[in-house]
Amino acid sequence: MDSLNFSPVNAQSPIGIFDSGIGGLTVAAAVARKLPAERILYYGDTAHLPYGEKSPTALRSYAEGITDFLVSEGCKAVVIACNSASAVATASVKKRVGKSVPVIDVISPTAHYAGLKYGRGKIGVIATKATVNSRIYARRIGKYAPDAKVTMLATPLLVAMIEEGFFNNNISKAVIASYLDRANLRDIDALILGCTHFPLIKSEIRMHCAQRTEVIDSAEMIADRTAEALGKRGLLRGNAAGKAKPEHRFYVSDLTPSFSESTKIFFGKKLKLQQRNLWA
Repeated sequence: MDSLNFSPVNAQSPIGIFDSGIGGLTVAAAVARKLPAERILYYGDTAHLPYGEKSPTALRSYAEGITDFLVSEGCKAVVIACNSASAVATASVKKRVGKSVPVIDVISPTAHYAGLKYGRGKIGVIATKATVNSRIYARRIGKYAPDAKVTMLATPLLVAMIEEGFFNNNISKAVIASYLDRANLRDIDALILGCTHFPLIKSEIRMHCAQRTEVIDSAEMIADRTAEALGKRGLLRGNAAGKAKPEHRFYVSDLTPSFSESTKIFFGKKLKLQQRNLWA
């Protein structure tokens, strides 16, 4: 593998965030709310979505390629805003960048929270096939709560449904019900949304779940972890950067009408997307 082309980073450098599609924008929006002075460089690998159906080898290749792009653009942190990529590619991404920039995955903070709060309870996880097959949530939660019962369910239709804009309607309600009514998700104390697309249907999931079931969305936890990692390195942009709104950049590997339309949900306006196919 070729050596990485690192650009020098400082507090003014952007935060790099990537996912297969629109799901990672839930994390990008949370980071923007938590750190309003920071600039974000987002990469949505729409040419290869959904990541949840890809092999671990393919996911590691995509993640490393995007990481190369982000660090070459001078990003001071790499946020893997995808559970599937986090499950199988975090170690290889960290090895790729070494100690040059912090790498934040979406699974660790969520598993830590759920394990500490529901140490003797039953925790459900809905996620892609790649995440479920990795058993990563069961292993990570088990570190904090060996007595917790973790049950995972692959929900592949949800990602495709959300990417096509089908949520908050009768179609999404029917698909959600067909998954959440499965026997292994009955009587759970908490339900982890194990895919960054799923916060878009969080309200529908909450309505379907019993009131005693906490629906856990990782986006805010990831934003907190990102702020913590940058703070430790003295890389927070802070208020000294001025009052002007930071300029974010958004790249996709393949421009799609549904992605373009959906960006309005997260940032209140249609985002300017730039196409950059790293594998062309």
